[in-house]
Amino acid sequence: MKMQTNTFTQAIREGKKQIGLWASLSNNYSAEVLATAGYDWMLLDMEHSPNEIPLVMGQLQALAASSTTAIVRPDWNDAVKVKRLLDIGAPGLLFPMVQSVSEAEQAVAATRYPPRGIRGVSGATRANSFGRVSDYFDRVEDETAVLVQLETRQAMDQAEEIAAVDGITGVFFGPADIGADLGHVGQPMHPAVWEHVMPVAKKLMAKGVPVGTLVFDAKFAAQLLNDGFTFVACGSDIALLTKGAASLLAGVKDGLA
Repeated sequence: MKMQTNTFTQAIREGKKQIGLWASLSNNYSAEVLATAGYDWMLLDMEHSPNEIPLVMGQLQALAASSTTAIVRPDWNDAVKVKRLLDIGAPGLLFPMVQSVSEAEQAVAATRYPPRGIRGVSGATRANSFGRVSDYFDRVEDETAVLVQLETRQAMDQAEEIAAVDGITGVFFGPADIGADLGHVGQPMHPAVWEHVMPVAKKLMAKGVPVGTLVFDAKFAAQLLNDGFTFVACGSDIALLTKGAASLLAGVKDGLA
């Protein structure tokens, strides 16, 4: 058995636009509901949701039969957590709050086997079909998406150096935390946020670095993709549920005599 190509990793390297969705409900059933909706990638969040390893594995299993690539965001740049996520078959990782070249290097090292990194070796895991994937050790580094999240002015000032770290697949801008750092907490769409993000993003694009983000506006998501962003999440499962529930209730109330 040979290792499957990671379609998300391949696509962003080739500059193909990838539309994503954030998943924070921490549930394999809700992940399965969304799996065949047609999104290119889905972010399984562990940083701002009650997600843990067994729950993430269930969500990976729910997505496995679909064309949607799962990307997992661990709650921290933690080599032990990363090792466990890779062993259960996470096709890609989004590392939160990467602040420096050193932290980017640590993130990459956690995804690499020695001598290139510090990932512990296990011969039989879900990631290699319990030892049945014959070329896993040869190909996993190239197939795994390693994305780093820039969330502060400090990180943005070092964006080009961070993006140049060998093994980084793409750079993700976190507008909510960038906004907070700029004094606009809770306002990820504040013009000052994007006035700060766009020049940095364009510098990275010019160097051929895939860039991505999360927004909750379909038109703005499309605009960013048209402007050169490669991977953009355009909403979340929680937002879809809350807005859908509110809209349905309002529709019924509006029809009451």
